[in-house]
Amino acid sequence: MVVEDDHDIRETLREIIEGQGCRVRCAANGREALDLLTSETTLPSLLLVDLMMPVMDGRSFRRAQLEDPRLATIPVVIVTAFRDSLGDVDDLEPLTMLRKPIQLKELVRVIRAHCTDAPDAS
Repeated sequence: MVVEDDHDIRETLREIIEGQGCRVRCAANGREALDLLTSETTLPSLLLVDLMMPVMDGRSFRRAQLEDPRLATIPVVIVTAFRDSLGDVDDLEPLTMLRKPIQLKELVRVIRAHCTDAPDAS
């Protein structure tokens, strides 16, 4: 699942992930993502979450996710354009972090390692 408020970035990430053979759902903010996650029976194998979003930002989303036992085990990749944000996210327990602009090679590596639909997925 891609949780990103910027429409163009969200759609680009969707295309890249689908290009790796994965199904992908998208949400424009953390609240929308939580609503989708709590209403669906099949959970995603990975969440790409932007930190800075309206309505519910990535930090608030991740805290809410960690409080829900059903959602807490889904790995999260934090995505941010802000260098200052990189040092203070350890409390969010991210799998990893990607800085915008995202390097395609790094994104594909993360997708292949964690998305169960992706070729060569573990």
